[in-house]
Amino acid sequence: MIKKSDNLTLTQSQRKRLISEAESSAQQAYAPYSRFRVGAAVLAASGKIYRGANIENASYGLSTCAERVALAATMVAGEARIIAIAVACVDAPPDAPLEHKLPCGACRQWLQELAPDAPIFVSGEERSFRLPDLLPHGFTLA
Repeated sequence: MIKKSDNLTLTQSQRKRLISEAESSAQQAYAPYSRFRVGAAVLAASGKIYRGANIENASYGLSTCAERVALAATMVAGEARIIAIAVACVDAPPDAPLEHKLPCGACRQWLQELAPDAPIFVSGEERSFRLPDLLPHGFTLA
C-alpha cells in the first residue's frame, strides 16, 4: 500500500529544482508524431528525484506519458511515499492555456493511486495544484 505523503512544504529552491528536472527530462522525450515533448520529475520521501519523459508509438494508444514513466520509476525503485511532482511541457507556447500543460486524465488517475496528496507543480505556472483540483471525484477501490 502506498503511504500518503506528508504535508510538507517545499522550499522555493526545491520547487525550482524539481521543475528544472522535469524540463530537462522533456529533452529526452521521444515524440516524433505530436512533436509535444513532456518531462516529469517526482520527489520521493528519500529525497531522490525520479524522472520521466513521454514516449510515443506509431500505434498511439501504446504511447506513455512522462508522468507515468516517472511514477513507475519511483515505484520500481521501491519508494513508498511521493512528496511532490513537477510537469514540464516544453513545446507548449508560454501563453498556452493551462489545459495544455496539465496532466492528462490517465495520468491524473495514476496520481490518484500513487500520489494523492502530493502537490503538482507545472512549469511556467506560479501556483501549485492538488489532485482534487484536477480530478475532483477520482476513482478508488475500497
